[in-house]
Amino acid sequence: MASDPAPNPHATAEEVEAAWQDPKLANVLYHDWEAGTYDEKWSISYDERCIEYATGRFESVAGKDGWPYETALELGCGTGFFLLNLMQGGVIKKGSVTDLSPGMVHVALNNARNLGLDVDGRVADAERIPYDDNSFDLVVGHAVLHHIPDLPTAFREVLRVLKPGGRFVFAGEPTKIGNAYARKLGQITWWLTTNITKLPALNSWRRPQEELDESSRAAALEAVVDLHTFDPTELEKLVRDAGGANVQAKTEELAAALFGWPVRTFEAAVPQEKLTFGWRMFAYRAWQRLSWVDENILRGVAPRELFYNVMITGTKP
Repeated sequence: MASDPAPNPHATAEEVEAAWQDPKLANVLYHDWEAGTYDEKWSISYDERCIEYATGRFESVAGKDGWPYETALELGCGTGFFLLNLMQGGVIKKGSVTDLSPGMVHVALNNARNLGLDVDGRVADAERIPYDDNSFDLVVGHAVLHHIPDLPTAFREVLRVLKPGGRFVFAGEPTKIGNAYARKLGQITWWLTTNITKLPALNSWRRPQEELDESSRAAALEAVVDLHTFDPTELEKLVRDAGGANVQAKTEELAAALFGWPVRTFEAAVPQEKLTFGWRMFAYRAWQRLSWVDENILRGVAPRELFYNVMITGTKP
């Protein structure tokens, strides 16, 4: 939209300094900074691999009733990963994307155009969604709730823009315990990879030092932009208190997270040209197999609080 602010991928030192005291500004700067390389960094694609992942997450927490939803809104869309892959998977017909980061909205809309999908977008705060009451059949988000300062207000906004009986689905949110072990695994993997690749025999696997420094600065800002981790039961109560009905949280990824976080960190620490299609498919298939173990074995014996991801769904009364 012409009235939306332009992306700002090169923040000034003064802006970065101010961001340490302002989580919303930090989110804008961090995500504008990351927008152009975000899909590459997190191995995001818009093909069968990620379509299967997105639709699988949606179906596992919300089922298949209501497909396809006529209109859907994604909060904190990032590059459009969740909504665009759900559209390609037949879950949604027409989509709208919002994000606090102009850079992310720009990339998401470009991705939608390249895929030939019917999507509009706005730069927007999840606590003040710029759409009318009763506008959407579905509201979705992936890895967004933990960035929002005022979650009760955001959920009231979600319910406001949903049509009566409409559904919301949020996935990819870190649990309290899962976040603790994921961050530790990431830190260890980053240290090992960036130090081992200093060896002459492995030097071709080392990213340029300025890129590593930039990634380290971006990681430091994550301490500001990542505001919440979740206990599934407490998250259910928060959403019910905001007015949600039929609220249910579900967790996933334990063995898959213990494998996935070192892999993702390794991928971020080495030159992208080293990560062949074969490597990416190996990592994805291994994650799939471990997710099967989580779903069919560990879910029956491990408390849901131990799993890394929490998903939550519900409806507007």
